[in-house]
Amino acid sequence: MLLTQAVAAGLGLTLGDAAGAAEPHSTRPQAGDIFVFVSGDNPGHVIGPSDLTAGAAPVLAWPMEPASKIVRDGSRLNQVLLLRLDEAALDDETRPHAAEGIVAYSAACTHALCPVTGWKAEERILRCHCHNSEFDPSQGAKVVFGPAPRPLPALPLRIADGTLSAAGPFRGRVGQPS
Repeated sequence: MLLTQAVAAGLGLTLGDAAGAAEPHSTRPQAGDIFVFVSGDNPGHVIGPSDLTAGAAPVLAWPMEPASKIVRDGSRLNQVLLLRLDEAALDDETRPHAAEGIVAYSAACTHALCPVTGWKAEERILRCHCHNSEFDPSQGAKVVFGPAPRPLPALPLRIADGTLSAAGPFRGRVGQPS
């Protein structure tokens, strides 16, 4: 184990839950986390369902533990894309993880970890500008173009008492293929 830790440290890697427990800002999103804006007019403010308009560009968010107010901004792999789609357009695998048409996905491209920041509004497609991978958020963020080898991991959502929150951890590994 000591050798594994030394190699991981030398490569700048973390070792799963042990690193997350030591640094709560780096822990991946958890069930019950709420979301705050990364940038724009309201950085750090809580994102509610009414902040997400159907068909509008995705909002880049950080998860935040509501009791401690710890924003999980210690790793760019924690950034989340939130967007509202027409519920009827969601496929059968995506619908159970959505809340009132709102879906959440990792903002880290599965090809080279570039931030997925593009939005093709007319096609309702997420786009990574680094290598042009495109993802369909209404179909589990499956790859529809480019070199990305797999969909963006989904983050299940729920809305309770008007509050948008994570209903569990990411469904799938965030980041590049191994």
